[in-house]
Amino acid sequence: MLGIVEQSDLVSFAADNGNRRCNLTNDTPLMKILFLHGWHSVVGGVKPTYLKDHGHTVINPALDDDDFAAAVRTAQAEYDQHEPDVIVGSSRGGAVALNINSKDTPLVLLCPAWKNWGNIKKLKSNSVILHSRADDVIPFADSEELVANSGLSPETLIEIGKDHRLADDDSLSVMLWACNLLGAGEKLPWQDDEPQSSADHSSNGKATSQEDASYVCDACGEEIIIPLDLTEGSSQTYVEDCPVCCRANTIHVHVDENGNAQVWAEPEQDYD
Repeated sequence: MLGIVEQSDLVSFAADNGNRRCNLTNDTPLMKILFLHGWHSVVGGVKPTYLKDHGHTVINPALDDDDFAAAVRTAQAEYDQHEPDVIVGSSRGGAVALNINSKDTPLVLLCPAWKNWGNIKKLKSNSVILHSRADDVIPFADSEELVANSGLSPETLIEIGKDHRLADDDSLSVMLWACNLLGAGEKLPWQDDEPQSSADHSSNGKATSQEDASYVCDACGEEIIIPLDLTEGSSQTYVEDCPVCCRANTIHVHVDENGNAQVWAEPEQDYD
């Protein structure tokens, strides 16, 4: 997938630069990382331990394997409490990461199972996906589709690893490098010359302009464009009926310090 750099070159670059911001002798960890594990995975696995061993504070909550909505609520609560610098989501945890309101926090997704769980079909711009083409659990093509849906550069998707787990040395090194890079507010090195997108993608919606934005209806999955009234404040919550399926959604609007609006929706009530 890497059209600008070869995978072997990236692994060497990551190995040389992945630890450049880590200082294991410093009592203050570099950054906080929210790690969201996969389906039937355990807390404290190889990947979160690798990040912890390289000086980061890792928040690694146990996510409900049977109730996706409960897993999202747990992840949202951990995000709100700890305000991490980076979110890493592995497989089903990648779908959880996409479905929480993560504001401007970068995402590092590992073989994200976004087609299997949740209803978010777009990725915000300060994100990267790591995926093995040999993955026999989540198709590599799913990540290609997610990047294309989001209007992002194909190089947002990094082909790495030998299987779905991404627990080999090369994959771990590139995961750490991506966390360090995006957590520092930097872009992928081969995207430095790319123009900034005029649309700011949130975790559950996108701002299309200062006058309007969109959200995805939880009931029918349709993208609904709504007008924005920024005079109502930077944080808004209200209920409106979806114009397509008429189900009620609780709409959340957040406007950051730069005036960029993020919109996401939750069902007003659970439906059978």
